[in-house]
Amino acid sequence: MRLPSGVVTVLAVVLNTGVGHAAPAPSQGSPPPPLPPGVSATLWKLSVPPGSEPTPEKVALGEKLFREKRLSADNTVACMTCHEPELGFTDGKALSEGIGNQKVTRNSPTVLNAVFNATQFWDGRSATLEDQAKLPILNPREMGMPNPEAVVAKVRAIPEYAAEFKKVFGRDVNYDDLAAAIAAFERMQFSGNARFDKFITGDAKALSASEKNGWALFNGKARCNSCHAGNAVSPLFSDQKFHNIGVAAHKQDFIALARKGVQVVRTGDEKQIDELALQTEFSELGRFLVTKQENDVGSFKTPTLRNVGITGPYMHDGSLTTLWDVMDHYNKGGVPNPFLDGGMQRLGLTEPEIDDLVSFLFALTDSKYDKLNKEQLAKQRARRNNRPERDTEVALGKKGHLGDLAPNPDLHVKNPADLGIYGDVTPVAPSTQSKPR
Repeated sequence: MRLPSGVVTVLAVVLNTGVGHAAPAPSQGSPPPPLPPGVSATLWKLSVPPGSEPTPEKVALGEKLFREKRLSADNTVACMTCHEPELGFTDGKALSEGIGNQKVTRNSPTVLNAVFNATQFWDGRSATLEDQAKLPILNPREMGMPNPEAVVAKVRAIPEYAAEFKKVFGRDVNYDDLAAAIAAFERMQFSGNARFDKFITGDAKALSASEKNGWALFNGKARCNSCHAGNAVSPLFSDQKFHNIGVAAHKQDFIALARKGVQVVRTGDEKQIDELALQTEFSELGRFLVTKQENDVGSFKTPTLRNVGITGPYMHDGSLTTLWDVMDHYNKGGVPNPFLDGGMQRLGLTEPEIDDLVSFLFALTDSKYDKLNKEQLAKQRARRNNRPERDTEVALGKKGHLGDLAPNPDLHVKNPADLGIYGDVTPVAPSTQSKPR
């Protein structure tokens, strides 16, 4: 595949670090660290605020704090409790649990590639990784510490941390530096070495015929790329925007809830919004908690699709167990509600097409998680016939009306999967594409 000049940096060296361990970090002002093929070096530099560049010492301290249960009120919960490195920095649960086995009302998103998020959390209530690191420590249902001062006093009383903060930051422990260290560790958790990355950068054999067909459907009839486009400048497969796709409509009267929310929510009060999001019925209002704008009712951030095979259950509330459930939800156009995103419509996907799309989505998992990815695929495939979200009549237009279908391209004429990452009109290699169904 031919690469335009000036973009060679995108194809950087693949990470050699083990799962969950920090890679060698750059000093301030130096080039970005070695990055996997699916991560742009230019984007990494743009995503790291000046002065926040990870240093080896800061990253090491951050990893230690990320794993530290003494940051919680009862010494039982760490950041890692809900973001387990070996599970793709998630916890595998529908809803996460904090101190005293208290459940929150949101599913834990992955930390992998969080450095590229325009905002943090499902509702975007934090602008930076530093802000994001502070809130779970103080949330009553997560780590339960009463205030930043109590956190600082507790950490200062641990001799090893008192010494390390002096060494890394040149001063005593404070809450901002604690969050900065955790954020530095999180900024080094890249992921972009999936079979898809090998395929899109020239290895035509990296994907199976079913996965290639799934990629073509992803960019065509299934319309996934409307919000989950994946390319050199969008390595997360996310538009970083907020959408109401009807997931929360299963259980809430949005209009009544929004009216109550207007009276309760204090715009800009990050701590209150954090507690409402994780502890109350207002959680289902999503982005509305942050903006108090009607068009944000029930809207949640488009999640990354990288490593999606290992980061289920899915959606903000973990209500969809498998990727077949996810495809069924979209295939019928979501769940109708007054605030449903205008882009939601039936897809008309057949069962073989859904199977191909799910196969493709599992090809987005980083190679370092291959074993877990295969295990999760087997578990999800075993549930393939248990499909609570499936409504074939709606999806195929036999009931209701949710718009016209996207085109189903003739893959024998031109397969979108052969375009390559830069839209090169020359196919990567002769395709062994399966026939369209």
